[in-house]
Amino acid sequence: MEKGLVIKNTGSWYVVKTEDGRQIECKIKGNFRLKGIRSTNPIAVGDRVQIALNPEGTAFITEIEDRKNYIIRRASNLSKQSHIIAANLDLCMLVVTVNYPETSTIFIDRFLASAEAYQVPVALVFNKTDLYSEDELRYLEGLIHLYTHIGYPCFRISALNNEGINEIKEELKGKITLFSGHSGVGKSTLINAILPEAHLKTGEISTAHNKGMHTTTFSEMFPVEGEGYIIDTPGIKGFGTFDMKDEEVSHYFKEIFEFSAHCKYGNCTHRHEPGCAVREAVENHYISESRYASYLNILEDREEGKYRSAY
Repeated sequence: MEKGLVIKNTGSWYVVKTEDGRQIECKIKGNFRLKGIRSTNPIAVGDRVQIALNPEGTAFITEIEDRKNYIIRRASNLSKQSHIIAANLDLCMLVVTVNYPETSTIFIDRFLASAEAYQVPVALVFNKTDLYSEDELRYLEGLIHLYTHIGYPCFRISALNNEGINEIKEELKGKITLFSGHSGVGKSTLINAILPEAHLKTGEISTAHNKGMHTTTFSEMFPVEGEGYIIDTPGIKGFGTFDMKDEEVSHYFKEIFEFSAHCKYGNCTHRHEPGCAVREAVENHYISESRYASYLNILEDREEGKYRSAY
C-alpha cells in the first residue's frame, strides 16, 4: 500500500503522484462509493488516496482520505447526483468575463454560495480587459467594487496580453488552487501565461452564441513555483447548487447573513415576511439587487428541484 495525490482524472483512469514522486495510472477498486455522497465521480483531482500496486505497474485506488473541503455542483438538470470538481483546495480562482462570453452574476453567486458552503476561499479573476468597451469597463468596475466590498479578492487581467499575471502568480505560491469558470473565459490562456511549459490548448469563441467551446476535457494538476499546484478543469456551463436546505442558503451570502440577524423572525426567508431586515437592506442599497436576485433564484431552484443550465 502507498499513499498519493490524485493529479489527473480522465474519466476512466486516475493518475496518482506518490510520496516519492512517481506518477502511477490507477483505477478504482471494485464498487468504490463514498459514504453519503451520490456523485458521478467518487474520486476527484486533489484527493489524497491509498493505492495497491499491481505487478504490471498500474494500481487500484483502495481508499480515499478525509477531505478538508471540495467544490461540488449538481451533475445535470433533474439529476440527484453531484459532480465534485476538485478537492482539498486552499483557493479557487473563478475566471469571469463580462463579455466574450458573458458570465452572469447569477452564475458567479451560485459558485460563491457553493464555495462558502464547503469552506473554499474564492478570488474572482476578471479576464479579457483588453477587449471591453467603455460601458463594459464601467460595468466591470461596478462588479469589482461589489465583490471586493463583500470580501472576495478581485483581479483584473488580460491573459492574452500578460497583464496582471504577476499578481496572480504571487497568490498561487504554496497553495492548491482550482481554476474554474465557463468555457471560453480564458482559463487555458491564463494557465499558459503562468506556466508556458503547460502548452494547454486554447479555443475559439462561437460567434453565433458568444459561448466558449470546451478545450479542456479532463481535470489535471500542474505544479507551480513556490510548492503550489494549479488545477485546470473543463469549463462549466451551469452551476446547480447541491444539497442546500432553504434555511441554509442565506448563510452562504455573507452580507445577507449579516443583515438576517436583525430580522423580526428567526426563520425568515427574506421573501415576504414582515420585519425583514434583508429586504430593507436591499431597498436601502446595502445589499445589491443582483445578489438578492441570485439568492431568490437558488430558492426557486430548490422548490423546482432543478436548475436552468443557462446560468
